Amino acid sequence: MAEIVNEFDLVVEPGRSVKNYWNDLWRFRELFFFLAWRDILVRYKQTAIGLAWSVIRPFLTMIVLTIIFGRVAKLPSEGVPYPILVYAAMLPWQFFSTSFSDASNSLITNTNMLTKIYFPRLIIPASTVIVNVVDFLISFVILIGLMLWYHFVPPWQIVFLPLFLILAFLTSMGAGLYIAALNVKYRDFKYIVPFVVQFGMYISPVGFTSNNIPERLRLLYSLNPMVGVIDGFRWCIIGGESHIYLPGMLLSIGLIIGLLTFGIWYFRKIEKTFADII
Repeated sequence: MAEIVNEFDLVVEPGRSVKNYWNDLWRFRELFFFLAWRDILVRYKQTAIGLAWSVIRPFLTMIVLTIIFGRVAKLPSEGVPYPILVYAAMLPWQFFSTSFSDASNSLITNTNMLTKIYFPRLIIPASTVIVNVVDFLISFVILIGLMLWYHFVPPWQIVFLPLFLILAFLTSMGAGLYIAALNVKYRDFKYIVPFVVQFGMYISPVGFTSNNIPERLRLLYSLNPMVGVIDGFRWCIIGGESHIYLPGMLLSIGLIIGLLTFGIWYFRKIEKTFADII
């Protein structure tokens, strides 16, 4: 709300209640779309191949993982071409890792906005995650190409793919909001996040399937919320009930909801201090 202090001064303040804050998010929706569109325009500006980077990164990673796990380790592909098996997992992982990294650094890269005007700060990390949906859709073209190359027909479950994309989005938002808030105060996270993303790929079922994990450890393995998301993507794209471990999937979904709730709570808790700290 805006409060007139005297004839010449205007103090701009956020809504005083949670209800007003969420109303402010709707009122500032045009800023949300502006920031998202700006990030789309500048992401690959002055690069030689532009949006092709959205395709090259997951494609090259898929080739490396296929060689390591499919040719060298000779892990089973469950009757599916190994490149499709890997790329079906690369799509959600690439979306999460990029969204998480971008959201974590979003407040630092928009310092000027934080110190000059009021708007719900949650708009900044949310807009960076939305931008990566565009990259996801571009990368999905490669999967279609792989299916055509191997004459692979996806099962009917592919209609549920948007639901698991939403889960990947919520995971990115929950983790991104929490780390973005911490990153304002502790700049160490600028160096921690890349390590977490790199390490996370190795402990997630990207180059292999969760079926390679011993049954007694499957529930423990599902404490990584991206396990359920990646398994869900594989189930939608490849089919086969073996890709869905129901207790682990329910655990992953519960953890994602908890992570998002905690991320929003912590972000809102220290949001009012951003301008002072940064």
